[in-house]
Amino acid sequence: MYQALNASRSRFVPVRHLSYHVREWGTPVAGEPPLVLVHGWMDVAASWQFMVDALRTPRWIVAPDWRGYGLTKSGVGDGPPADNFWFPDYLADLDFLLDAIAPGQAVDLVGHSMGGNVAMMYAGVRPERIRRLINLEGFGMPETRPAQAPGRYAQWIDELKALHRGEMDLKPYDSAEGVARRLMKTNPRLTQDKADWLARQWAAPDAQGRWTILGDAAHKVVNAHLYQVPEALALYERISAPVLSVTASDDSLGQWWKGRFTLEQYRERLRHVPQLTEAHIDNAGHMLHHDQPEELAQLIENFLA
Repeated sequence: MYQALNASRSRFVPVRHLSYHVREWGTPVAGEPPLVLVHGWMDVAASWQFMVDALRTPRWIVAPDWRGYGLTKSGVGDGPPADNFWFPDYLADLDFLLDAIAPGQAVDLVGHSMGGNVAMMYAGVRPERIRRLINLEGFGMPETRPAQAPGRYAQWIDELKALHRGEMDLKPYDSAEGVARRLMKTNPRLTQDKADWLARQWAAPDAQGRWTILGDAAHKVVNAHLYQVPEALALYERISAPVLSVTASDDSLGQWWKGRFTLEQYRERLRHVPQLTEAHIDNAGHMLHHDQPEELAQLIENFLA
């Protein structure tokens, strides 16, 4: 199994009545901003371990489990979990978290996939809070039309009902090895040692001994609101920090959206970012921090320097 070179520490931070689980590497240094890493959909903060191990310069690194992922519950106290999630909550959660860990200080922010989308939006809302921003395949979503709204609301309600009937529950696995096989099926580049390690961060045994994914099934419920490209572009235009956009050699957008949203369209949106640098990593898929952690770590360190 993979052996982590830099062990993380866990702590919980109060964020909007939730107890946010945060992983930390390194220690704070006076005058140096923290490096904040935010993960993607159906992922966890521990997923950054391989990239953290590849960094050459010691940094204080902070990585939260988003609400409803990892060890951060989506419900308050002993209350029931949330039955759907609203994108603006991620922006507010990040703002509250930064207030707690780095009050009044600009941070270096890295986001992957959904986390990259959150990071881009947040940097437009709070430009003064970001010193450098690195977006790892945080593409956003395809353009929508107002005429899609009735169908989207109906789909949202139907999926809520399906969730409450238990029809959207995440599949359990008989063992951690089963979880590892699932991870390797999703990402063929993931080696066995890393898959075995990740499986024990991504899932945990339940009372019956089955391994369940540490993510609320409610994350599968479609967003009730349509994605508004003009809103995203307005936020991009307000980003004051230098931005590094990193894409992988595998065309994830082509695989997911079948022409409805392309890399060319994504790059067209990026033209609205005032200070943009683009980079590309070969022999990598969407989980580029797993596929090429050493190359990604070098890109990040060079950009932050």
